[in-house]
Amino acid sequence: MNELSVCVVGLGYIGLPTASLLATKGFEVLGIDVQETVVKTINDGKIHIVEPDLDALVKSAVDSGQLRAALTPEPSDVFIIAVPTPFRPDKTADISYIEAASHALAPALKSGDLVVLESTSPVGTTERLAEIIKKGRPDLIKDGLLSVYVAHCPERVLPGKILHELVENDRIVGGLNPESTDKALAFYRRFVRGAVIATDCRTAELAKLVENSYRDVNIAFANELSLISHELNIDVWELIALANRHPRVNILNPGPGVGGHCLAVDPWFIVSATPNTARVIRTAREVNEHKPHWVVEQVSKAASRLKSPVIGCLGLAYKPNIDDTRESPALEVTKMLSEEIPEAKVIACEPHLSHQEGVTLVSLENLLEQADIIVGLVAHIQFRTVSRARLQGKMIFDTCGMFR
Repeated sequence: MNELSVCVVGLGYIGLPTASLLATKGFEVLGIDVQETVVKTINDGKIHIVEPDLDALVKSAVDSGQLRAALTPEPSDVFIIAVPTPFRPDKTADISYIEAASHALAPALKSGDLVVLESTSPVGTTERLAEIIKKGRPDLIKDGLLSVYVAHCPERVLPGKILHELVENDRIVGGLNPESTDKALAFYRRFVRGAVIATDCRTAELAKLVENSYRDVNIAFANELSLISHELNIDVWELIALANRHPRVNILNPGPGVGGHCLAVDPWFIVSATPNTARVIRTAREVNEHKPHWVVEQVSKAASRLKSPVIGCLGLAYKPNIDDTRESPALEVTKMLSEEIPEAKVIACEPHLSHQEGVTLVSLENLLEQADIIVGLVAHIQFRTVSRARLQGKMIFDTCGMFR
């Protein structure tokens, strides 16, 4: 058994898998969330999010007594902050959740504790966290230095594979100072099988933003190709497949846009920090944010041929085989279709959700029966098995190539 106790602040898509994994590795884990319903659900051994195998892991961790949840942090040896970092309407980062978490855990700290920020953050946020601790706990300042170790270790997992990637992926650890880096390295090497690589906190913060911006820029290239191909009456999927036969070309697939808390948000953190320099990153964001509007425009043209069309949208999540709708272009398209084509009935099938505000959800069978126009938005495995015969006589607008 591990002798360290860990407090994980934020029990969402990153925090809960992290807390339950650490508990099964022998750490004594306390998970913190501001929502009473989340705390109760976890203490009952259940989960409030969808992630493969997470339900069994949480039940095992709770039943063993190694994991419990609460509303307020308690004294621990390691504190992990895994709260959201959304962006404001002006595209700047909202770090208020991180600041609130820092204020909340400060009273529970003691000299020698390790505080790790895992939330994806603008450069300088880890230093901001340390300043909050200093102001709230001046008794922890020794010879002008904070006697608590502070570091940034950005999460870099893929929804749907989180439990595997928490252990197998390489991790970047950047401390506020070399001592903090060493302390964090030692902690993560207890349960991570991938390489745990040392740097400073500012580089670690930017590295995560760069990883997601790289993906966003490359998806923007694919999305722009889809617009060009449509204009030139060329099959973009065939085009990309042919281009990718070149040994040094690997174009990604286009879609209805880019969603999720990371790729659709993090590039703006770089742009807002260096607005006159991050020109490619800004343009990529603009291309990807425009794509849902383009999809709606194309579907609207098709719907104008019918008197009272029924439009069926396949998928609302931001990517296949998960329930996460954060920044989802599929959800954005579905809602925009309802707003911009008032004469149409817009229905949607999302097998991973039982309810979605502002959307009429139906079964896949029901959608296939009713819809005059089918809009493929998310390539869930359930949709990929739909036969061509079921699509006969319907107008198909496939944004993700699942019916090719």
